Amino acid sequence: MKRTGAGVLLVAAVLGVAAGFLVDQILTSAGRPTFTPAVTLPILLVLLGAVVVGLAIPIRRATHGSSGAKVDPFRAVRIAMLAKASSIVGAALGGLGAGLWIFLATRPVTPSLGSLGTVIATTVCGALLVAAGLVAEHLCTIRKDDDDEQPGGDDPGLEPRIHDH
Repeated sequence: MKRTGAGVLLVAAVLGVAAGFLVDQILTSAGRPTFTPAVTLPILLVLLGAVVVGLAIPIRRATHGSSGAKVDPFRAVRIAMLAKASSIVGAALGGLGAGLWIFLATRPVTPSLGSLGTVIATTVCGALLVAAGLVAEHLCTIRKDDDDEQPGGDDPGLEPRIHDH
């Protein structure tokens, strides 16, 4: 599995910014109020980040000998994929909040403090989720073995053998 690259996160953030700006643009052109995220969204983003990091810590302990537990590779991959998905979702939602904020900042009317507060909190908590996802992904990586380059290595027991009887 490849680690999450900056390009993927940047694309997700840019798409989120565009979506946030366009949603508010479409809503106001239709005479409706602008979109404001729920107050619980930033809270959920932070909780998700904490859960992802909390799930990755036992994997890190097991791979670096801090605990006597064996590493379940399927669990480690699942948590690494959750971490990767969390960082991408965090970038997209942080970008969405930034797009909403940019739209509100370009209006001649000053927005209410309550709506601006949840938009800024969504942007900041989206960035925190990105950070938590990247940290958890790092915690789930294992050291590269010497035999990772060539499957089977030099172990003659893993080669197919033909027996003549």
